[in-house]
Amino acid sequence: MPFKPKDRIVFIGDSITDKGRKKDPLKLGNGYVRMLHDYLAVELPKHSLKIINEGVSGNRVIDLEKRWRMDVLDHHPQWISISIGINDVWRQLDSPDADQVYPERFEAVYRKLLEQTKQLPDCRLILMQPTVIKEYTDSTGNSLLKPYVTIVNRLADEFNAVLVPTHQAFIEFIECETGKDLTTDGVHMTTLGDSLMAAAWIKALSHVNQQ
Repeated sequence: MPFKPKDRIVFIGDSITDKGRKKDPLKLGNGYVRMLHDYLAVELPKHSLKIINEGVSGNRVIDLEKRWRMDVLDHHPQWISISIGINDVWRQLDSPDADQVYPERFEAVYRKLLEQTKQLPDCRLILMQPTVIKEYTDSTGNSLLKPYVTIVNRLADEFNAVLVPTHQAFIEFIECETGKDLTTDGVHMTTLGDSLMAAAWIKALSHVNQQ
C-alpha cells in the first residue's frame, strides 16, 4: 500500500460513504469506510493512519462544492477519496422537477473541486466510480450513469488520480448472476456491497507506488 505513517485519508461522498457515521463513536459509520479503516489498521499497524469520513446522505457533487473547504481541505489530508454521482442521477429519476446536475455540470463542478486540491502540498486523489442504480445492467439508472462514469475516468486521468473502478466491479458481479444482493434497495449497500467497494479500493491502491 502506498501510505506513509500518520497519513490522513479523507473519504467524502453521499449516503453510501456516510453509512451512519454520526451515530458511530468513531464517526466512521458501518460501511466500506469502516471496512477500509479496519483493514488498514491490520495491514499497516505501525502507520497510525487517520481515517476521516465526511460522507453526507443525499449529497450530489454540488453539495460537495458547498462544504469542500471545511470538510476536505481544512483537514490537510495526504489523500482524498471521492465517491459521488449516484444522487446526481437518482434525482433525475425520483425528483424530475428538481434542479438537476446533468453530465456537463457534474464534470465542471467536479473539476473545480479537484483544481482546489492543488493548494494542498503532497495530496493525492482517489476517484471512485459511482456504483449502480438497480441491480441489473440495463436499468434506466445504470444507462444514465454511463456518462458520469466516463467523466470520473477522464478526471482521474487528467489529475493523475487513482481510479477505483467500482461501477465496473459491480456490473461484473451482477453479470455473474450469483443471486446475492449488493444493495438493499438498488442503491444503498448490503455488507456484501460494502465489501465489494472496499475490495475494489484496496486493489486499486495496491498498484500505486509510494511517492
